[in-house]
Amino acid sequence: MSRYLNDKYMGLEEYVPGEQPKDMKYVKLNTNESPFPPSEGVVEAINADNAMLLKLYPDPDCAELREKIANLFGYKKENVFVSNGSDDILNFSFMAFCSEGSHAVVFPDISYGFYKVYAELYGVDYTQIPLKEDFSIDPEDYIGIGKNIVIANPNAPTGLALSRDTVERIVNSNPDNVVVIDEAYVDFGAESCVGLVNKYDNLLVVRTFSKSYSLAGARLGFAIGSAGLIADLNKIKYSTNPYNINRLSMIAGCRAIDENRYYMNNCKLIARTRARVTEELREMGFEVLDSCSNFIFARSPEISGEELYLELKSRGVLVRHFGAERIKEFNRITIGTDDEMNVFLRTTRDILGK
Repeated sequence: MSRYLNDKYMGLEEYVPGEQPKDMKYVKLNTNESPFPPSEGVVEAINADNAMLLKLYPDPDCAELREKIANLFGYKKENVFVSNGSDDILNFSFMAFCSEGSHAVVFPDISYGFYKVYAELYGVDYTQIPLKEDFSIDPEDYIGIGKNIVIANPNAPTGLALSRDTVERIVNSNPDNVVVIDEAYVDFGAESCVGLVNKYDNLLVVRTFSKSYSLAGARLGFAIGSAGLIADLNKIKYSTNPYNINRLSMIAGCRAIDENRYYMNNCKLIARTRARVTEELREMGFEVLDSCSNFIFARSPEISGEELYLELKSRGVLVRHFGAERIKEFNRITIGTDDEMNVFLRTTRDILGK
């Protein structure tokens, strides 16, 4: 850091993305990317003719993409916000709805690491609510809490999910506060709460194209909420960077929505592979949480989480390890192709001598 950095950011503990090593070719199971390529239509749409239009600014309103998303989910365009990945939307949400004092926020103590980063970045009063012993969220901790709420559903890195009815109880019991449900992984087996938006003006559902739509490199996310909440997010967007989605990402997003069936079928294939890998790990003695995501969270009684992570990495298989005390014996394993998961399982057996 330089001596010019604002004092209030000196102690900020920034978010640490998953590794992107270049020293060798890995079976990369650490950042929850899709193992499937974008659809043929998306690839065709990113063509020379559209690339030539990069000399022009993109549509800051993202009108066509918002319209397609609205149609897919049965809402109006004014109920849809589009931005540079779901991280951008979460960032704007903390800016728009949270503050020191009366607009405090709560979220689970084991969840997506950016929630705490955003709270500290903007000086927001926040509370991290501990997960239960089984790593699930206790909804009673959030009922009528009278604060803004952010919940990843399914949660990360655990993969555990709340039912739609449970989320509705939380939203309904906090009518004067915004409830943000981060559904980055919902397409892999959990219940979406998008349908509740027309009942509750305090619910914001955040989604991403990075996971189920195979567009992690395009940096594209969207949110569905009441027209008022969407207008609030647009106020922040137009006060910071109105051209925050590039033209080619918008084109890719539009075509991906057009070919939604392809992507939802891929999600089913990933869920099927997830079930197989979960079963095989349990046969090896692993504890594996019941994931509804495109990853699993597992620990072995025979080897520490860090040691397994390092052994796998040395043999060309990359998974995600977290150092927090409660979860340090676990590793988060992205579900790749069947072939990739076979390599992971075979390598794990070799390490354990099974």
